[in-house]
Amino acid sequence: MGKITIKNRKGQKMVVVVDHAEHPKGLAFVMHGLGSSKDSPRIQLIAQTFNEKGFTAVRFDTTNTFGESDGNYEDATITNYYEDLEDAIAWAKNQPWHQEPYILAGSSLGGICVTLYAEAHPQEVRALAPIAPVISGALRIEASNRRDPGRFERWKAAGYEDEQSEKVPGLMKRLKYSHVEDSMQYDTLPGAKKLTMPVLLIVGSEDDITPPDHVQKLFDAIPAGKKELHVIKGMGHAFKEEYFPQVRAIFERWIDTV
Repeated sequence: MGKITIKNRKGQKMVVVVDHAEHPKGLAFVMHGLGSSKDSPRIQLIAQTFNEKGFTAVRFDTTNTFGESDGNYEDATITNYYEDLEDAIAWAKNQPWHQEPYILAGSSLGGICVTLYAEAHPQEVRALAPIAPVISGALRIEASNRRDPGRFERWKAAGYEDEQSEKVPGLMKRLKYSHVEDSMQYDTLPGAKKLTMPVLLIVGSEDDITPPDHVQKLFDAIPAGKKELHVIKGMGHAFKEEYFPQVRAIFERWIDTV
């Protein structure tokens, strides 16, 4: 494993981990979601599965998250996450271990970023694996309104939203409303016709943040071909360790087909 510090287009520090394969069959980038990190057990699980299957795996902390890169969580947007993905890939293209086409995998907000990248650069992407992906800014709001109809009005009125961290007791996560405004310009559905590479979609049946019916919309918009949608019974959005064996098994079988 190699940990490297690079700079993004804004001159901010980004920390990247490269898990090298001895005789690499290919390259895979694995991207975390909002407020998560490259060291999330879920991200490590996916990267490790690629690595065990003979792929060099790259994972990185975007800026404006709770990892080792620069920035503040309250400034996080899809735009900044997507640009950091672009910058990580651009950096990798100049490394001796780079291989193209490569595989992209991402969770939640990372899921929409890798999907948008694959739509913009389909010739570079060997296969795509969005896990519990955000489908669009508008659908994200729709899902939130199912859980809490007044949330976005309160968020807009205050200019920010505070949320108790599930992982760190006592940590209050603040996110500006500009995050919501930024997200409204993004939608994976119009460009889904360009996703002609193998695509693996995974979502939990109990996911109320990126619900199965929203992920189904993306699946339906992708051209017929090597596409899969797995809805894991009982699983929520940030899937817990009890679901790791199922997710790993799906990835192991899928990687063998791409």
